[in-house]
Amino acid sequence: MPETITPAVPPTPPVPLSALLAREDLALRQIAGPRDPSTVIHWAHTSEMADPYPYLLGGELLLTAGVHIPEAAGSDGGVPGHGGPPARAEPRAGEDARLRDYFDDYVSRIVAAGGAALGFGLAPVHDTVPRALVAACDAHGLPLLEVPPQTTFSGVARAVWQLMAQARLAELRRVTEAQQSLAAAASRPDPVPSVLRRLAQHLSGHAVLYGPDGSQVAAAGREPAEGMRAALVELAGVVRPTGRTAPRATSATDTVGDCHLAVYALGADEGFLLGVAAPHRDPGDHTIASVAAVLLSLLTGEHQSGAGAARSSALARLLLGSPPEEVAPLLGSGEWVVVHARPETQLPDAVAASALGAALGSPLVDLGHDVVRVLVPGGRAPDPQAGWTLGVSAAVEPREWPAADAQAARALARARAVRAPLVAHGARPGLEELVPQAHAEAHARALLAPLAGRPELAETLRNWLALHGSWDRTAVALEVHRNTVRQRIARCAALLDADLDDPDVRMELWFALRHG
Repeated sequence: MPETITPAVPPTPPVPLSALLAREDLALRQIAGPRDPSTVIHWAHTSEMADPYPYLLGGELLLTAGVHIPEAAGSDGGVPGHGGPPARAEPRAGEDARLRDYFDDYVSRIVAAGGAALGFGLAPVHDTVPRALVAACDAHGLPLLEVPPQTTFSGVARAVWQLMAQARLAELRRVTEAQQSLAAAASRPDPVPSVLRRLAQHLSGHAVLYGPDGSQVAAAGREPAEGMRAALVELAGVVRPTGRTAPRATSATDTVGDCHLAVYALGADEGFLLGVAAPHRDPGDHTIASVAAVLLSLLTGEHQSGAGAARSSALARLLLGSPPEEVAPLLGSGEWVVVHARPETQLPDAVAASALGAALGSPLVDLGHDVVRVLVPGGRAPDPQAGWTLGVSAAVEPREWPAADAQAARALARARAVRAPLVAHGARPGLEELVPQAHAEAHARALLAPLAGRPELAETLRNWLALHGSWDRTAVALEVHRNTVRQRIARCAALLDADLDDPDVRMELWFALRHG
């Protein structure tokens, strides 16, 4: 049956059992159970409980030293370990039967709990692995590992976590590269087919876009078998909107034979669906497909809504010479706010810009080199956005859009200067609103030229002015002695040839330091 799924970051990949056995420093040896290369371990757990079932979550490598095993097990001969088989007496028939029953119950409970493998430690309790345990693991299909005396259980657990960390890093790198590749494909002249092709390549499978009527709009990748194609169409019915209602689920998955299927709803209620069929499902595949679904939502939703048609008409009229006040009614009524935004870490891209527009409640987004501009209806007061610095204009009529654009640019410059997440035009009017940024920076460079090459003096002066000339608080802020602060401020006064007790001088220097 299909299951619904929600987008998430790629989970930590499990560790192949073969990779753990390949670690020469552990010297583990598989002595029973299937040698299936697809066997994986999700974590390692140590338990000496006779019935570990209640304490297992599934996927564990269960480690035990055999403390819980009845004493008679020590006399069943055992499997030769690294030190060779010890000399032991033959068990009596009744004891042998009881041991077989004990180990059969023990192993069956581990298998029922979803345990992936069992590791048996040699020493200090047992010199060999009991033969009855080996037989039970073979009977129930549970891999059994012999842990030599020199290998500690904590060392095995540490190795599992190291291998998981390596796999996690590799998966994150793969997902990041796929995200970049899909974003680049979305910017091509044929964005929808390009995104589908890249997605099919990254998943080594088949990707298809279904229209609102259920028809196939575009597809890429190797063609699935006829039965798989029908199963994918049937799975699409799980998330397809019915009538005017929202989708029953945003995504769903299913497995048919060796083929893994997934379907993602694009947008809120547009009816477009993304279908994926792949021969395997790695931990990061869902994240990669989710990124493609977001991009395809943006690419398909714009052309299917009435708002998208109105925006297209408004753009055409502007290009043909219509003034903004005549075009604005196509976009909405009332006043508008211009927002200038700049990301805190890296240059913005198309996906980040679209996401910002969605967060601000407007699809009218302009992606520049380092600044994103968004035209927002005036009834929506923009809120600070994590990872962005925003400058917001006053609410204006369409004929004042150019002036509002300049206001937003100045507000963004001020927000960056004072390290504030959002500054609105007119919220706290000051010199920054009156002086163009280029002029302010030129004035600052000229005024502070005597301090050039002496960053400790400029930083001391900045803190001293910000703390209203307090020697002690400036010393604490800079983690220096108060006499050092006095000496530096005296040096600044001499180099600048200025009276730092004059409030006008202090104001001008503070302005310059904020723009220098």
